Order: sequence, then C-alpha cells, then structure tokens
Amino acid sequence: MRQTENALPLASGQGFGPHLMLDCSACNLEKISDVAYVFDVLNRLPDLIGMTKITQPYVFPYSGLVPEDKGVTGLVVIAESHLSFHSFIEKDYFFFDLFSCKPFDVETARQFIVDAFEVKKAETHYVERGLDFPRSEHPAAYALSAGKTLTTMNHALRDEPVPVGV
Repeated sequence: MRQTENALPLASGQGFGPHLMLDCSACNLEKISDVAYVFDVLNRLPDLIGMTKITQPYVFPYSGLVPEDKGVTGLVVIAESHLSFHSFIEKDYFFFDLFSCKPFDVETARQFIVDAFEVKKAETHYVERGLDFPRSEHPAAYALSAGKTLTTMNHALRDEPVPVGV
C-alpha cells in the first residue's frame, strides 16, 4: 500500500487539532457503494478514537451532473469537529477526512478506514491545523485515558448491525 508518510504520529495537541485525509483507491467496490455499510463504519469510528458523536451519520447516495461521479457521501458531526466520506464508485475511489480539536490516534483511525474498505492504495495526508490558535488551558478536556481507549476500541470493532437513518 502506498502512502505519503511511513509512520503517522499520535496527534500532538500542539495546534487547534489534527486533520487526517485519505485518498483511497483499489478498494472493495461493494463496500464503498453500500449506504448501510458506510453508515456502520462512520458510526463506529468516533467511539474507537474517543470522540463524541453529536449526530448519527448522515449517509446518502449521490448522483450529480457528471454520471460517472455517482457514489456515497457521508458525514458525522462530532463535538470535536467532523468526519466525512465521499466515494466515486465508477472510479474505484473515495476520500475520507477526519478533523478534530482533540488529539487522537491517527494511525488507528487510518488503519480502521483502510481495513473497513479493503483499500489497496491509500495516499495519507496529515496536518496539524491552527498551530497559532490561542488554546485555553484545560488539559483534562483533551486527555485520553488508556482504559477508555481500550473499552471504546473493543466496542467499535464488534460486528453488530447498526440501523441506517436518523
């Protein structure tokens, strides 16, 4: 698998927050075109990395002006920011973004998406955004406890069906 970096850092919390972006191709076409499956993946990931969902995933099929651009689009609003997914089925391609104002394990999030969609080619982009953002000093609000991370990881990886819709 190709990626732009060899190892991704645990988001440092130095700026406003980490932004993980994936440009993926050579994936499982059934999975990137399945609205229910994309919903399930987007529903599980926030728990896995210790984020707080404000909404259930909003996932829908997309068919626009360019016929071969049809695919699935999904968005999850989290207290820390958002996750988004956009697939282009006929082009065997999807984009995934995860932006957060709270540090998270970037490699865990990346690997979860790559595994979920059976990605064989991924370009990984990582940016620490807002390096000069004036942060408040409340370290407890951004700390991740190891016990909670393990618990949420076990929960997120279970193969339980998740209902589609809001």
